[in-house]
Amino acid sequence: MDRPDATFTLAYMVFALCFVFTPNEFRSAGLTVQHMFSEWLGSEDISFIQHHIRRTTLTVLFHCFLPLGYYIGMCFAVQEQNLVYIHHASQGWQIYFGLSLAIQLFSCALAFYWSRRGWANHPICRALNTHALPRSSWRAVASSINTEFRRIDKFASGSTSARVVVTDTWVIKVTTYSLHVALHQDCHLTVTDSKHHSLSPELNTPVQIVTITVASINPKVKPFDIRLKSTEYVELQEKLHAPIRNATNVVIHLTMSELFLETFKSYVRLNEVYRCPSGQELEPCIGCMQVNANVKLVRLCQGDGEGECQQCYCRPMWCLTCMGKWFASRQDQQQPETWLSSRVPCPTCRAKFCILDVCPIN
Repeated sequence: MDRPDATFTLAYMVFALCFVFTPNEFRSAGLTVQHMFSEWLGSEDISFIQHHIRRTTLTVLFHCFLPLGYYIGMCFAVQEQNLVYIHHASQGWQIYFGLSLAIQLFSCALAFYWSRRGWANHPICRALNTHALPRSSWRAVASSINTEFRRIDKFASGSTSARVVVTDTWVIKVTTYSLHVALHQDCHLTVTDSKHHSLSPELNTPVQIVTITVASINPKVKPFDIRLKSTEYVELQEKLHAPIRNATNVVIHLTMSELFLETFKSYVRLNEVYRCPSGQELEPCIGCMQVNANVKLVRLCQGDGEGECQQCYCRPMWCLTCMGKWFASRQDQQQPETWLSSRVPCPTCRAKFCILDVCPIN
């Protein structure tokens, strides 16, 4: 890719996507609105609502600046096109500059409108107004939320711009451009969905993400969804005053061992199938005695004489679920990120095996 305009375009697109949908690497490098303008935004712990009013306003301004920023960058990347002098640029670039400038001016006008009357026009303040008592204002609600957020017993989950916070009185969802707020006593929480991921990018461990819909009896409060790890579900329940309904009978794995068991099963199903010799009957699993044995340990991961795995000569005696539970029970509970790559002894003959050696039986 020798063309400087194509190189800059690709690099800027990657930067823009990462700046809008901030990955962990950008957060670690401090390339976020919260980090770059932390002094002006103020402390979230002291003034939670005011912090997010400023954060969302700055976020809108910077995200709307990205199209204009691309044009400014192209002025330096392809200087031969004279993009600095807009009247010398091609018609296509003139149209693009006009649109990007209009977007930036609109965002500035919107930020100015939000800031009028002491930020009363801001979407966050208008959302808080729906919870204000008669002859009160959003500031009283903001003060209540700020006070409860300072307490150490609040429930908090997720990253800065995609966060769920539950205090003694409020359920709050933090998003890139706004806040969703609902009162405990007014809302009903319902589990609507869950997604199981074999590996979490942050911890390199299995993770189940549970989706919960928060619906308020206040008609002015729109329903919103919150997402959290299944291992945080019990902590959320303890903080809420009302039970969480499970309308779709979603199975929630509350512990790391349960999550690992689902991942273990999914990986074993991808392994080579073991075919029993003709005439051999499968006996009930000696672990649970509920189902017939359906897995066999066969050394497949490495060649003879290599690695720690050993050949197991036991006949099929265990079901997949019991073998997964045995595998999980032999792990270091403080280092779940090593579970998938570890080796454990056969529960019968003690020959070491890994997850690649567990073969489903046909």
